[in-house]
Amino acid sequence: MIKVENLTQTFNTGTIDQVEALKSISLEIKEHEFVTVIGTNGSGKSTLLNVIAGNILPDGGTILIDGNDVTKKMDYQRAKYISRVFQNPYSGTAPGMTIAENLLMAWFRGKHRYPVSSLNRALKNKFREQIATLDMQLEDRLENLMGSLSGGQRQAVTLLMAVLQTPKVLLLDEHTAALDPKTAAQVLLLTKKFAGAHNLTVLMVTHSMQHALAIGTRIIMMHNGRIVENIGGDDKKQLTIEDLFAKFENIRKLEKLTPELIKTLRNQYI
Repeated sequence: MIKVENLTQTFNTGTIDQVEALKSISLEIKEHEFVTVIGTNGSGKSTLLNVIAGNILPDGGTILIDGNDVTKKMDYQRAKYISRVFQNPYSGTAPGMTIAENLLMAWFRGKHRYPVSSLNRALKNKFREQIATLDMQLEDRLENLMGSLSGGQRQAVTLLMAVLQTPKVLLLDEHTAALDPKTAAQVLLLTKKFAGAHNLTVLMVTHSMQHALAIGTRIIMMHNGRIVENIGGDDKKQLTIEDLFAKFENIRKLEKLTPELIKTLRNQYI
């Protein structure tokens, strides 16, 4: 479903701030796979997601989604393939529109139809049924403004919007990072539920090793613009947090990360 070959991306080329964010990245994600991406700060994981989404056009390499070459297409041109949920609960929605109107916009995603006058009773009933699955008591609040919701409620609705029309690919950009632990756990459960119910192909960037271990079929570990670990199957099922830290320790030995950075990683990723 996703195939990237030899992706390269450099920022601030020719200056003292030049950064090689992606260094010849190649990766294949099969249909219905759920892949999580972890890595140190500046490892390139968010850049990889942005390049696949089309927010950034790569300096080199190719990107295929469901066999279609989208390398030179902008994000809006990839919208028929991709849905995305951002880290900020207030991104990806219209705060001045009602919950129902936001869901309506998501419902007509990729369709050649102007939706303003199409919020009929049948659709409202459908949206009420769908939003009840979030278990957040929002089914009777469809006329409330999206901006009136809490961060966790809004993120849950955003996740629902992303799957109303089943996408080829769902990109999750640290979508639980801004939430408190209880709400993050609830949104993660919804993520797992929707991924299974819709047989989605998912790529999720996360700072939480616990989340990476708890969900998905494969873990990609990035460091310094490269993929340094690609763990799936039984190997992934048997992984522990200590195993992942041991892999970071090996990176330290190979690339001379400081013990202070390893300590920071332990504090940050648990």
